[in-house]
Amino acid sequence: MPKLLAPPPPDSTLSPIAGNAGLPIIGLGLDYIRDPMGLLESRWERYGPVSWLSMAGKRWVTVMGPDGCQTVLQNKDRAFANGDGWSVLIGPFFHRGLMLLDGDEHLAHRRILQQAFTRERLSRYTEALHPAVEGALDGWHPRAGFAAYPALKELTLDLATSIFMGGAEGSSHQEMVEVNKAFIDCVQAATSVVRFPLPGTRWKRGIDGRARLEKFFRRYLPARRAGTGDDLFTTLCHIESEDGERFSDDDVINHMIFLLMAAHDTSTITLSTMMQYLGQYPEWQERCRRQSAALGTSTPSYDQLDELTDLDLVMKECMRLVPPVPVVSRRAVKDTEVLGRYIPRGSYVSVVVHFTHHMAEYWPDPEKFDPERFAPERREDKIHRYAWEPFGGGVHKCLGMHFAGAEIKTVMHHLLQRFDWQVDRGYRAPLNYTSLPYPSDGQPVDLRHRL
Repeated sequence: MPKLLAPPPPDSTLSPIAGNAGLPIIGLGLDYIRDPMGLLESRWERYGPVSWLSMAGKRWVTVMGPDGCQTVLQNKDRAFANGDGWSVLIGPFFHRGLMLLDGDEHLAHRRILQQAFTRERLSRYTEALHPAVEGALDGWHPRAGFAAYPALKELTLDLATSIFMGGAEGSSHQEMVEVNKAFIDCVQAATSVVRFPLPGTRWKRGIDGRARLEKFFRRYLPARRAGTGDDLFTTLCHIESEDGERFSDDDVINHMIFLLMAAHDTSTITLSTMMQYLGQYPEWQERCRRQSAALGTSTPSYDQLDELTDLDLVMKECMRLVPPVPVVSRRAVKDTEVLGRYIPRGSYVSVVVHFTHHMAEYWPDPEKFDPERFAPERREDKIHRYAWEPFGGGVHKCLGMHFAGAEIKTVMHHLLQRFDWQVDRGYRAPLNYTSLPYPSDGQPVDLRHRL
């Protein structure tokens, strides 16, 4: 039976939020991990765009559809906090990363960080990406059933350490494997049922992973403080706000851990999804390859990447089908409302991007791979300002979205020129939603060198 979250004040015209808790302790967490869209569709049909459920030991107000998502993400009355929402999930692991800051502090840190993502710096990052991508792909061994996801994840971590850190001098391959695992453990700890550092739990692995990452970055901090490189790590050590404010050592470490997680985890799932669909739709693979070849260079500049319009359509459609961050967290810092429903102060709120991206009202035949949705003559994403929101919205919209686009296009440019690949048209990736989505079978593709 549905239950009401909390009654609105006696003089209010707002409606209470209905929902259900699910199983004791774990709530509906397993239902979400097994079949997120199945769970979300059933709640939409039963409760509408705003309901509540239990997950990760907390009650969450679940907001679905672009109207509700827009209300929370735009946050015009400043009723929702980022830090309080994300901290309950990933606070101990990505402490004081930009996504976990709010208000004036968030604005101050964002203004400093923006200097690391100017068009001039993005151009330099793109130039540095090419040799790093080429070197990583030299180590790929094409075959039938090639596991694309782990190969791409290793590649994007290599890119992140190369471009964001200026390299990881003195680190062995085994150490970088451990760093990659530390990131995975930190991300997966977000859905831990046991939220104490007990041995054998995801939460404990996340705590240990965070300690491993801090140790790794602090080892390189003195050299970056003294350096003059163009990498992000060195940049964060030296950039200042207009008022002369600079990041402390702890600030630099916190931002680096968060940014490297965001830079390689989210890009990996988008690249993996693109490889799947381009393998299933060879006509699109060839369209993208021809356009890539037409640039006449193996190392396109940041400006030249804008000419890869077909690849851009594919990238956007893949981010729609599998948004790298399917749910965004917030917490109400005062009594407020969404779509006429009363949300009491202290409520945890989940903005479900994933559901919006699959609503037939905005995306005809939403499960179909159709990059032309984003073509100028259609622009289905413009039907509603928040119909397509893989980078979030409002003041917390992803700061690295332009770098992500450049990185993904650069990697795909090299893949298209070097390889052909195929994926059975009937294949559906078994996505694991324990944390950020990833294909649990490694995303197999039949990969071969181009003749």
